[in-house]
Amino acid sequence: MSADSRTALRICPLCEATCGLTLTIEGTSVTGARGDRDDVFSQGFICPKGAAFGGLDADPDRLRTPLVRRDGVLREASWEEAFDTIAARVPALIEEYGPRSTGVVLGNPNVHTMAGALYPPLLLRTLRTPNVFSASTLDQMPKHVASGLLFGDAHAIAVPDLDRTGHLLLIGANPLESNGSLCTAPDFPGRLKALRRRGGTLTVIDPRRTRTARLADRHLAIRPGADALLLAAVAHVLVEEKLADPGALTDHLEGLGELTEALKEFTPEAVTTACDVDAATIRTLARELAAAPTAAVYGRIGSCTVEHGTLASWLIDVLNILTGNLDRPGGALFPLSATARAPRPAAPGKGFALGRWASRVSGHPEAKGEFPLAALSEEIETPGDGRIRALLVLAANPVLSAPDGDRLDRALAEGLDFMVSVDPYLNETSRHADVVLPPPPPSQSAHFDFAFNSFAVRNQVRYTRPAVPLEPDRMDESEILARLVLAVGGMHGAPAHTVDDLAIGAALAAAGAPEELAGELSGTTGPERRLDLMLRLGPYDLTLDRLLDHPHGIDLGPLEPRVPQLLKTRSGRIELFPAPVAADLPRLLRAMHREPAGLVLVGRRHLRSNNSWMHNVAALRGGSNVCTLQVHPEDAARIGLLDGATARIRAAGGEVEAPVEITDAVRAGVVSLPHGWGHSRPGTRMSVASAVPGVNVNQLLDGTLLDPLSGTAVLNAVPVSVTPAS
Repeated sequence: MSADSRTALRICPLCEATCGLTLTIEGTSVTGARGDRDDVFSQGFICPKGAAFGGLDADPDRLRTPLVRRDGVLREASWEEAFDTIAARVPALIEEYGPRSTGVVLGNPNVHTMAGALYPPLLLRTLRTPNVFSASTLDQMPKHVASGLLFGDAHAIAVPDLDRTGHLLLIGANPLESNGSLCTAPDFPGRLKALRRRGGTLTVIDPRRTRTARLADRHLAIRPGADALLLAAVAHVLVEEKLADPGALTDHLEGLGELTEALKEFTPEAVTTACDVDAATIRTLARELAAAPTAAVYGRIGSCTVEHGTLASWLIDVLNILTGNLDRPGGALFPLSATARAPRPAAPGKGFALGRWASRVSGHPEAKGEFPLAALSEEIETPGDGRIRALLVLAANPVLSAPDGDRLDRALAEGLDFMVSVDPYLNETSRHADVVLPPPPPSQSAHFDFAFNSFAVRNQVRYTRPAVPLEPDRMDESEILARLVLAVGGMHGAPAHTVDDLAIGAALAAAGAPEELAGELSGTTGPERRLDLMLRLGPYDLTLDRLLDHPHGIDLGPLEPRVPQLLKTRSGRIELFPAPVAADLPRLLRAMHREPAGLVLVGRRHLRSNNSWMHNVAALRGGSNVCTLQVHPEDAARIGLLDGATARIRAAGGEVEAPVEITDAVRAGVVSLPHGWGHSRPGTRMSVASAVPGVNVNQLLDGTLLDPLSGTAVLNAVPVSVTPAS
């Protein structure tokens, strides 16, 4: 380290683990990153993404100034010109065609930034459009819907108590590669190894022998898409053999009798063909879960992005409930974030409803206020009243992440009157925008994890101010989004802090707090003042000043039982067998008797990647982070595929070609392509990604396969045909 070097703390924003980093800074450049050993949560753990923080931060392809389309060409412009253009176009379109003429797309990087959590809700409230789309319907929406139906709150998601459980069953999850999802846990690998060391059991259900599966006591290579059937059979055994014992939750359950009746047909013998797991093994799983002193069932994207994703997510909670492990230490518990509202007395709530409105073209019911992202193209293309004419895309790249990117690519190019993209890159989606607003590098931004603290395996709170001062020609992401709210809402030209002042006033009114509290808030920015207010109104009697006095964070203790206070159902109880689930269960029964497809496609995660937005960092390319088609040796021999040769993959949405990787890490009858690749479209400015573009797996999908309860695209267990490329 040179004499003018310094260090600064920063919470890593590159995955859900939220590890603490210690950055080495030379001048205004981040030259190194290591784990912060004093961080109260991550205690020095770091993964390759965190170690590459400096490379992402200094990526020369990141946009530095806004781009505005003039004469059909995106050109550099001033911030004033960019917001003037937005203010002139969007309100005029709304005035002429109504609020439904606008649409908003939210990408998953929004939950990795402070601004992305604070301002999009205000933007949606300002626009008053029902056309909201997000990465949730390509990922975790089934979990939100299941939680909403069970507990009355779509955000009440129980996480496995990793550090105290005695038996962990993972289904469709690969946390050694993903670092965890909807389960914020730095050093997930270390926590799983600690489970094994203390004599616990790890069971992994996955059609691939992932790094996580190789660590397990038992790996079941299930037939893709059969997750809900397997879970239903396990629940059946618990009931049939009188192993079910909800324990302390018994008095808080509604519908246990109806659930028991509904499970009767899902015997292990009935599902074994569909699952390709023998009945004896299913019964053993159930008995081990019931016998374990503590246990937790945890499922993620592999069990969500399938045709019965919501049913699978519901059944995961059902198993935790039936074994008495929901809401108890060592089982699955509900975190309590420092910025959550202080717990209320137990009482009935408003409940959770699906389908309060429907999409214009295909009538898709909303889920948690969103339509399926797979339906965005038709909402732009189809003429008529309410057609989306103006689209605001915040940190999203749906041309790569949503089904049938070619169709969406055409819709964005030909069907919109105006488009705004908030993105640091000119990527496959933002290249279509009329205005591109680039946020600064992460080192120049403050960081607080509003979302991920709500999924953390230990209650804690941490905040880091910018490690590097904001450069003169850049604008903070919070100001960008605040000014965007003002520009589309008819308040263009007002100071950016106007948005924060209005948000603080609304929060005080909602909490019944005195208006004078606004004058007591500390912080040097609007977002800091809003954070201070949330901490003061939260459950731990914290303030921003106290948090700043603890730069490595404050440990708030292990997770604790929270039922019945967190329940918001109309009954005030856990509604174990909600009506939408009951109505969808016959579809699962039919799937039990369906002939299994010949060859099916699944995705996969890479430790050195995060969807489509980290392929432009040279330090993270290579190794396992490559876009290959994994094929089992038996299937390769039958089809005539050679290792390293090119295969053509066809499905309902189209076809792609990819190099073959022959491996027994996938079970026979399954092929695997990773998500987020396909950086080959013209007009982007991502030199590293476009040099080795890979192929877009989602182009194999036509967008018609959806989980009906959540609107989530079916991205896994998709029937495909594979042949050698000519």
